[in-house]
Amino acid sequence: MSEQNKQVPRLRFPGFTDAWVKYELSELAKFSKGRGYSKRDLVKAGYPIILYGRLYTNYETTISTVTDTFVSADLNSIKSEIGDVIVPGSGETAEDISRASTIDISGIILGGDLNIIKPDKQVLDSIFLAITISNGSQQRELTKRAQGKSVVHLHNSDLERILVYLPSKNEQTKIGNFFTKLDKVITVNERELNKLKNLKKSYLEKMFPKNGSNIPELRFPGYTDAWVKCTFEDLGIITAGGDVNKKGLLLSGNYPVLANALNNDGIIGYYDDYKVSAPAVTITGRGNIGHAKARKISYTPTVRLISLEPFNSDVDFLENLINTNNFFVESTGVPQLTGPQFGHFEVILPKREEQTKIGKFFQHLDNLITVNERELKKLKELKKSYLNDMFV
Repeated sequence: MSEQNKQVPRLRFPGFTDAWVKYELSELAKFSKGRGYSKRDLVKAGYPIILYGRLYTNYETTISTVTDTFVSADLNSIKSEIGDVIVPGSGETAEDISRASTIDISGIILGGDLNIIKPDKQVLDSIFLAITISNGSQQRELTKRAQGKSVVHLHNSDLERILVYLPSKNEQTKIGNFFTKLDKVITVNERELNKLKNLKKSYLEKMFPKNGSNIPELRFPGYTDAWVKCTFEDLGIITAGGDVNKKGLLLSGNYPVLANALNNDGIIGYYDDYKVSAPAVTITGRGNIGHAKARKISYTPTVRLISLEPFNSDVDFLENLINTNNFFVESTGVPQLTGPQFGHFEVILPKREEQTKIGKFFQHLDNLITVNERELKKLKELKKSYLNDMFV
């Protein structure tokens, strides 16, 4: 065999030194399709089915449970066997369907939109194969093979021609187990993050009045007064951002320059001076309008970013108060929100002491969410790095 058909990854487990060998996937597995079902066949309880393939909302490779998707009968069905690898046959984008999952439980009905791969278990580890298909050059190859416009398709004939590099079965298994454990850690972090976000959403609904009420459903002990109606222009000075000298932007500094954007907290650079004194609140005025952010450091706003410098209100409270309001300004094009329009909106709020308690509560929740987001990002970057280094 030529040396070009052998390669070695940059990172390996101790004790493995042999070069990986290139194969066409058709040499290592058998291929089939599931049997057709439609949404009309679905029931609330019955036989579990994977209808359209894996929803890739997380990084797990192995399917060990099936969500609440069932059909009423399993007559003439195609059922999973432990170690089956499935690849969706169609989807909205090529990137979405160019991914594989391993099923580690038997008896799941497999829908007609699934490509089923049954690896030769003597030479090929299922989890290793699923990871290989879903990443790197193999995924890019599948993406190119996917056909269609409004709906894209992958066929078993596309999968059969994939070229894969394989180490020994023992090394495959070791790699597969490693990524399975890493996926579980990522999934735990994703679930914890979602719990925190849902918890915040629930508290926002209960700690701010709704449906015309002036008293929230949930309050801190000792607070009973009704919230008072006012407009945003009653609460402070409202200004709009302007043009900035982009050539004068610094990579770091004391005072951020903020754009009408949600990414990176809107920071596009720094100045040695500022135009708006903290504490203040910024509100997006174009596109995704009405998104508020408390600012504890003085800053310079760019065009279409609205600023509210409160007279005597807690900025963390105001951030959440504004974000619970649905700011919609009718427009024939991109949604716009001006300073005067924002200022005329009516809201209700409690006294400053209660505002501060509410603001600190949500600031604590936001800090927990931020910590979890950073940890999840690190884990995903770590997995990406290992995928690059441990495969050829």
